[in-house]
Amino acid sequence: MITFAIALTVLVLGYVFYGRFIANLFGYDADKQTPAKTMADGVDYVEMPTWKAFMIQFLNIAGLGPIFGAIMGAKFGTASYLWIVLGTIFAGSVHDYLSGMISIRNGGESLPQIVGRYLGDKMQKVMILFTMILMVLVGAVFVSQPANLLAGLTPGINVYWWIGIIFVYYLIATMFPVDKIIGKVYPIFAAALLFMAFGIMIALFVNRPDLPEMWNGFGTKYEKNPIFPMMFISIACGAISGFHATQSPLMARCVKNERNGRFVFYGAMVAEGIVALVWAAAATAYFPEHGTSEATGQIVMNISKSWLGTVGGVLAVLGVIAAPITSGDTALRSARLIVADFIGMEQKSIRKRLCICVPMFAVTFCVLVYSLADANGFAIIWRYFSWCNQTLSVFTLWAITVFLTLEKKLYWVTLIPALFMTCVTSTYICIAPEGFSLPAPFSYGIGMVCMCATLAIFARWKIKISEK
Repeated sequence: MITFAIALTVLVLGYVFYGRFIANLFGYDADKQTPAKTMADGVDYVEMPTWKAFMIQFLNIAGLGPIFGAIMGAKFGTASYLWIVLGTIFAGSVHDYLSGMISIRNGGESLPQIVGRYLGDKMQKVMILFTMILMVLVGAVFVSQPANLLAGLTPGINVYWWIGIIFVYYLIATMFPVDKIIGKVYPIFAAALLFMAFGIMIALFVNRPDLPEMWNGFGTKYEKNPIFPMMFISIACGAISGFHATQSPLMARCVKNERNGRFVFYGAMVAEGIVALVWAAAATAYFPEHGTSEATGQIVMNISKSWLGTVGGVLAVLGVIAAPITSGDTALRSARLIVADFIGMEQKSIRKRLCICVPMFAVTFCVLVYSLADANGFAIIWRYFSWCNQTLSVFTLWAITVFLTLEKKLYWVTLIPALFMTCVTSTYICIAPEGFSLPAPFSYGIGMVCMCATLAIFARWKIKISEK
């Protein structure tokens, strides 16, 4: 419990002190009008109260990530606590805040546009393709588990009916203005997700289970895969996630003042880190008695019901079913905006929104059907989603590093996370079974080479910029 309490305290202090440092480093301007005011269109550019923008941002980036990812990462023991804390403060929150603020400064630009602005047109095209693949995977992954759970709760309705119902909701929510459904419903689901995590945290302090301590070692008998890079891919949304940078522009178009950016972007990521830490601790208390063979969703339901009673069961349903559905919804909304921005198609017209949504939904549906038809379909898609997710964060971190360099600001705050995540993602795709399945020493070597190569490219570019 001591390690958990220390980790929780450090997360809060990280928001207070490092979050303020990053906000001052960026140089927010409280007198500068935001896109919510200068580009208001009543559909995507809609000014919102700060608390509502925070709640929507939190739910958008959360979904299954800080729960499922944290539980899978908890199999690595207390090392998961360390990654959640350090990753959230120094990587994830910085990534989310700066990508959101850069979007605000550039008229609410989508992520591929931001990357193209700082890494070039060719990289922008790569990012559009890469981001669209990730959005489709998110839409599929974040429907599969809720649909299965709903089918289990309603014997008369099978999983495919629930998929159809969820996709109808997706279409409605994606097509409607951001303040009509998302602005009204999401804060309620976000509050439920936070309340569930808070209840589990209180139960941890009251019951005081025998949680592992950091000074007793990082290893665990529950996970045979190497901590590096597997844990850093498993715990994605609870530490750093490229998906978040696709969501930040949604709220960048709704934030009413730049000074609110730290609370909306940095704060939402810290809140997600706290949720991930709580569920990682709960999982380490659950595993010794029940093992790790149960489905992750079932583990969440069991912990919630046993620790929080009937209320916990209801909140678990909201958390495990509603939260991922809403993340899938905003993922597809982001995809619509990315395509629209790229081809220059205005989105006030419902007909033009449908032209983008219908084919995108059809592809997502096909991927989802595959994940349900194959026994290991969900696990395979989840692993590819996790790798794509973390790889996207690499592109974003490098773009932000270039931005900070050009602005003559302290670029090391994103350069170090960019180098680390470059090594993680390149090592993972080499060593993972769904990747190239190369021997571990060889994979680690490739990861180091990729990290050093990107550093050399950046150093050469910086020298050229300095000479100019």
